[in-house]
Amino acid sequence: MLSRVAETIYWIGRYIERVENTARLVSANTTLALDLPQGISPGWGPMITLLGCNQAYVERHPEITERRVVHFLIADRDNPGSILSSLAIARENARTIREVLPREGWEHINELYQVTAEAVRPSVPRRDRHAFLRRLIRGVQTLTGLLAGTMNRNLAYMFLNLGRMLERADMTSRILDIRWDGPLSEDTRELRIFEEVPWMTILVTLGAYQMYRQTMQVRVSRDKVLEFLFKHAEFPRSLAYCMESIRYNLSRLPNNQAPLSEIDHIYRAIDGAPAEEVDEELLRVFVDRIQVLLGRLHTTIAAVYFLPPDVDAPQSQRQAA
Repeated sequence: MLSRVAETIYWIGRYIERVENTARLVSANTTLALDLPQGISPGWGPMITLLGCNQAYVERHPEITERRVVHFLIADRDNPGSILSSLAIARENARTIREVLPREGWEHINELYQVTAEAVRPSVPRRDRHAFLRRLIRGVQTLTGLLAGTMNRNLAYMFLNLGRMLERADMTSRILDIRWDGPLSEDTRELRIFEEVPWMTILVTLGAYQMYRQTMQVRVSRDKVLEFLFKHAEFPRSLAYCMESIRYNLSRLPNNQAPLSEIDHIYRAIDGAPAEEVDEELLRVFVDRIQVLLGRLHTTIAAVYFLPPDVDAPQSQRQAA
């Protein structure tokens, strides 16, 4: 397989997964706004920080408001990380390698982009946001299932999965770092209820609530949710599962020693992940550490299998992970 083709399909996997998980993040923050106690609200500013697009936002927006941030993350064509931009890049990449993908896969990506572009014109009002995001998530899941059911298990499928699982691991870690604004009350019944709300929302956001209850068989709590999403290798959005999937696909590729070594570093970090009685600062440090390691893994995969940065290639493939 040509390096250009491998890189293109890798980025298709990343951008399509980014669409779904950005939709999940926006949905989670919107749900938190309804569930948190009075005086405490989800932070829309931290959402920009979580997705690493502070500079792009402040260059065009004088203030942080829910309406501006949601439009920026969903429909802003000038934001390369927005849902609409990610779909556009995935669609363009798929167009350039139509001979590699099943025809139904290309058609679905194209249709998903067209439907989304029409739905966000000019914006998505709050009353329609939940339904829109749910349809979008299901559209991406349909595409994932379609490709899984129609693609040969060859190099193209391996690189598609590498991109998808690396992006999923990164976004799962970001979703775990959802923050909120407002003062906390004293240690009262209201506070005890409040402490469970963000973790319940995270599970629902990741489609993990029922599987969490089946596996952990305890009420929702911070330490058990973190243990489940860090280390439970049977749940497909946990960090452990994503790493195992990446390891499996890399094991079938040549020259895999360097990226497999990076995965070993990530496994050691996950094994030492704080879960019991972890405070917000310690969790934030761990999430930052995981994202640095995932960035190193991406860089290593790119160095081994893709064209060097100075070689002319589609712009969509030159964006930072």
